[in-house]
Amino acid sequence: MLTVPNFLTAAGIGAAAGLHTAIWGMYKDAPHEGFTWRQFVRSILISTVAGPLLAAGTGIRPTAAGPLVLLFGLVYATERAISETYKTFFRQQDQSKYTIPMQLAVFGRPVMSPVVRALVGVGYAGAIIGGVYLVAGLQQAFAPLPRLATALTVGALGGWYSAFGGAWKDAPIEGFQLFKFFRSPVLAAAFAWLLLGLTASWPAVMFGAIGFTVATTETYKTFFFPSKPRGKFAGRPVTFPDMLVRRYWAGPVYVMIWFGIIAITLTAVVRRPPH
Repeated sequence: MLTVPNFLTAAGIGAAAGLHTAIWGMYKDAPHEGFTWRQFVRSILISTVAGPLLAAGTGIRPTAAGPLVLLFGLVYATERAISETYKTFFRQQDQSKYTIPMQLAVFGRPVMSPVVRALVGVGYAGAIIGGVYLVAGLQQAFAPLPRLATALTVGALGGWYSAFGGAWKDAPIEGFQLFKFFRSPVLAAAFAWLLLGLTASWPAVMFGAIGFTVATTETYKTFFFPSKPRGKFAGRPVTFPDMLVRRYWAGPVYVMIWFGIIAITLTAVVRRPPH
């Protein structure tokens, strides 16, 4: 059981991760589809709930810098998994406004049957959950491994998952991009190497690494190329041009969250006792 202070801390970390996600999502999408508070707060609410649940379920006690960093990554990955699973398999939405379909598609063509999408979605969610148990079992069978070897194999798994999923969705429309395909596995392995200095849990490292990979990738795509629309809106007109200016308020908040998590990470690395 989490104590009340630990519960509130975990919820706060979750809210920060959710706000981080909500900001880059709004920043890229609002000029094309407008801004709604309902859409904006969705990630925040999911992440705020996920924070304490993950802390309790994994035994993470957010009382030091290391667990806080790990929990941020886990919440980020969990929220993305929940939101993307919902949008891909269960949400019913007109796909004509997108260049790249957001619902389940085969060779770029959306699967129209809600029942088929839901059945695939259940299997997809089951595969994610089963993957967690598989990685935990692999750790019992093969650990310990050298830190670099663990990062390049287990740590990169979430990145490979993201790479193949992205290629399945995007490549039929925009072509296969080599840099884009290998970006997530490389980043995930790098973040896994860092997280292995904070925890020995392979599932936590795998999910935490993909959480930080998504955060980093979306930051790069959103704020280093602010005038370039997301692939799903490529070639589509900006129908809400006022949002190109109104969205700037969120930039300082986004930067503060990044600075906060970087500062906590540095604290965790500095204070970690030597082996």
